[in-house]
Amino acid sequence: MRVAEYVNYDAVGLAKLVAEGEVTASELQAAALDATQAVDPQINAVVETWSADDEPEPGSTPLAGVPFLIKDIGASMAGRRMELGSRLAAGNVARADSFLMRRLRHAGLVTFGRTATSEMAYSITTEPVLYGATRNPWNLERSAGGSSGGAGAAVAAGVVPLAHCTDAAGSLRVPAAYNGLFGLKPTRGRVSMGPDFDELFSGLAVPGSVSRTVRDSAALLDQIRGPGPGDPYFAQQPSRSYTEEVTRHPGRLRIGVLTHAWGGRRTTAPVADALSRTAGLLESLGHQVEEAEVGLGAGWEEYILANARLFTANLAATVDELAAAFGRPIDSSTLEPSTLAGYHYGQRVSGVQFVAALTIRNRVSRSLARYFDAYDILLTPTVPELPLPLGAYAESAQTLDGLGWIDTVFDRSPFTMPFNMAGTPAMSVPLTADAETGLPIGMHFAAGYGLESRLFRLAGQLEQASPWSGRIPAVWAGNHTGR
Repeated sequence: MRVAEYVNYDAVGLAKLVAEGEVTASELQAAALDATQAVDPQINAVVETWSADDEPEPGSTPLAGVPFLIKDIGASMAGRRMELGSRLAAGNVARADSFLMRRLRHAGLVTFGRTATSEMAYSITTEPVLYGATRNPWNLERSAGGSSGGAGAAVAAGVVPLAHCTDAAGSLRVPAAYNGLFGLKPTRGRVSMGPDFDELFSGLAVPGSVSRTVRDSAALLDQIRGPGPGDPYFAQQPSRSYTEEVTRHPGRLRIGVLTHAWGGRRTTAPVADALSRTAGLLESLGHQVEEAEVGLGAGWEEYILANARLFTANLAATVDELAAAFGRPIDSSTLEPSTLAGYHYGQRVSGVQFVAALTIRNRVSRSLARYFDAYDILLTPTVPELPLPLGAYAESAQTLDGLGWIDTVFDRSPFTMPFNMAGTPAMSVPLTADAETGLPIGMHFAAGYGLESRLFRLAGQLEQASPWSGRIPAVWAGNHTGR
């Protein structure tokens, strides 16, 4: 299959071709590798590729035979490197498949490489020292977001139709917004983190994906959801498949709109205008839309401090483990300034302070749950500004301590993190672009705990109403011609 044809299909469409015998999984992988060679020198999204050994049984699942990429953190694949985007973990090879990786294999996905991440997934831009900056396919001078920036750029550029991500504070949804993709962060406990972890970042982090179509993300979540042996808790399984939910009418939803974020962060004019147009679209589709007041359950400074303690204490434990495993020093030769600052801050977090941070997590969860008693959905921008230029975080990374870095990151992405704390599902939907720059603008929708089905139904409706979904940057589509 030629790349020019390959990029016109989503994952479900490609799997159907395999099932019907029109193309083989090997031919799709060859097309994906050709696409990688065509665009990755410009965007630097894929840090490693390999020739996949397994030929899935055609038609065995809705995704069988589809080329796939895993992030360089969060999905262990036996015999393959997982370096966490860090010099400290360079050369690290996974000994066994994680539960998630086993399910990706069972889904018939043909995993052939790793995508770039920010170091330790500790930023919302992907510019690690280890592999260099990942560039946004819509504008090479702009960030692809983070920490799943490699996945976002690769999918947007047509390398693969969907890719694995993780999300601890917006790491999936920010790249989705920056790259004009669909991305849904599942409910805490929806996808197993085993066997090495019961939960990551004290329950803040979950796995997921970004895709060019809603049905691809739904099909993947259908394949990877559910508990694994020994999981401490899990979300109740849905009554129908998520793939089926995408085609169902969402009904008339009560949707509250929050234009400006907690903590006083103001949404910029292009994004606020896009939010207003989205509210109008929702009203035209029959939904009840109104401005809402949403309590966070904590003051902003208290909230930032709690997050800093949770993130940095977890980070410090990971860094200590890696340094011991590889016999490497913990200094500027192995860690970037923001990560090193977070490590030192995390070392000073006491057990009492950590438990107090978990109390704040609970207060945020309870506060947002009360909101979802009154509304079905909360609509916000995914991020309050357009994709940032590369290097926008460089000075902050050099000068801030661990608390200051978290404050800066959350100021840039204030809408996403509360739903990691609460453990509720949230999605970024590509509904529009900035008229002046052409850069995509993502809209963020959140629902109550366990209600991914509600989000998928709304996303399916919006996809039909929006001309943006599924687009590939024209420059890359042209670059694929003839290959």
